[in-house]
Amino acid sequence: MEFDLEGIVIIVGNYGSGKTEVSINLAVRQKLSGMDVRIADLDLVNPYFRTREAKAALSGFGIETVLPPREYLKADLTYLSPVVAGMIREPSRLTLLDVGGDGVGATVLASLADSLRTQPVKMIQVVNPFRPSTETQAGCLKIKKEIETTSRLSVAGWIGNSNLMDETVAADIHSGYEFVKELADHSGLPLHFVTAEERLLPDIDLTRFACPVLPIQRQLVPPWRRAESMGEIRGPLNRIVSG
Repeated sequence: MEFDLEGIVIIVGNYGSGKTEVSINLAVRQKLSGMDVRIADLDLVNPYFRTREAKAALSGFGIETVLPPREYLKADLTYLSPVVAGMIREPSRLTLLDVGGDGVGATVLASLADSLRTQPVKMIQVVNPFRPSTETQAGCLKIKKEIETTSRLSVAGWIGNSNLMDETVAADIHSGYEFVKELADHSGLPLHFVTAEERLLPDIDLTRFACPVLPIQRQLVPPWRRAESMGEIRGPLNRIVSG
C-alpha cells in the first residue's frame, strides 16, 4: 500500500509520540520514491528529538531542511524565519512541518495562520499508545483538542507509532495497531499509516494491517544518552522501504 500524503502535511503529537522520528523517516521514504520533499523544524517543545539533529543525513538525500537562521538555532525562534512562510506559500510536492507537542508547541502554527490559509493543509496526529497521556482514547482526543484549539487547525487523521524504544517487540506493534484503528473508527478520522522498527519486520504479520506500514530506523539519540552522542545519526537512512 502506498502513502497518500502530498502537499503541506503537518505532523503533530504530544511529547514522546515519536513524531519527529516519523517525520524524518517519512521524508526519506517519499524522497526515495521520487517525490520532491522539504521539511521544516517547528518543534519548540522538545529539546532532544528534533529534525534539526538529522539535517546532515536529510541533506544527503537532497531533502531541504528548513531551520531558523544560525544565530537563532539555540533560541527556539523557528517561527520567526521568513523561509518557513515562504515554503508554505510555494510548497513542494510534499512539505512536512514537524511541530512541537501538545497545545504549547502548536502555538507556532497560529503564528503562521495567514500563510497556512492560502494552501490546502493536512494536519495529522501521531499516537503512541504506550505513553501515559495517550494510553486511552480519551487521552488521545484530549491532546487532539488542545492542539486544534491552539493551532486553529483541525486534525485530519492519525498515525500509529507504537513503541517502547529498545524494548519494543512485534506484539506491541500488533496491539498498538488495534488501538489506533479503534481510535480512528471512533473519531471518524482515517488512519494514514502505522510504523514499525525495521528490525521487527520479520516478526510482524503485515497481513493484519489495513493501512501502510512505514519501517522506522531510529535516527535521533535518546535524551538519556545526550551527553555521549547528541545529534549523532545512527545507521544509514537509505534502507527505508515501503511496507
